[in-house]
Amino acid sequence: TPEPTPPPKQEQKEPELMFLVGADRNRTYEFYPETFYDAVVQGCADALRNSSAGVDASNRDFPRGEAIKTAKNSAKTYVVVLELKTQTMTGSPTSTDYDQIEVEYVVFRPGTGKVATSGRTYQQMNRAGPLIVGPPTTRGSTSGLYREALLKRAGEDAGERILKSMNLGALPRTH
Repeated sequence: TPEPTPPPKQEQKEPELMFLVGADRNRTYEFYPETFYDAVVQGCADALRNSSAGVDASNRDFPRGEAIKTAKNSAKTYVVVLELKTQTMTGSPTSTDYDQIEVEYVVFRPGTGKVATSGRTYQQMNRAGPLIVGPPTTRGSTSGLYREALLKRAGEDAGERILKSMNLGALPRTH
């Protein structure tokens, strides 16, 4: 008997738009564990993957100047730089200051390196849509894994805000 002909392979077409996501890990005088930066980058990249754009995440230090150069030298890659900040008066945050970590993001346009959008997101304990539910805490948790999960969620918020500000539809979330 003759073998059935295999269906033609669909060609993977390259996305029209790309995002390169990285974190400026050494810009401030605040020192955080590397895993905090990794969690934020991973969260942002995961959220951006919910669009039709391609996403590449960098796990190395990605300073703003390098991000601008990369964006200028690219025809279709938006470059996202994430930074962790704490609104404290001391130079080095303590584990109790980790509750106050904010994620700042800046997106640079391909070709020009100009700012496409920027903003800030915050750690939020429990969310139900746009609302925070559950009692607020002043102590927070000292668990590194717990903090990383909150920072990953803050990174996801940054990615969703980037997509919204650039009018790129995100697929609905399943979690």
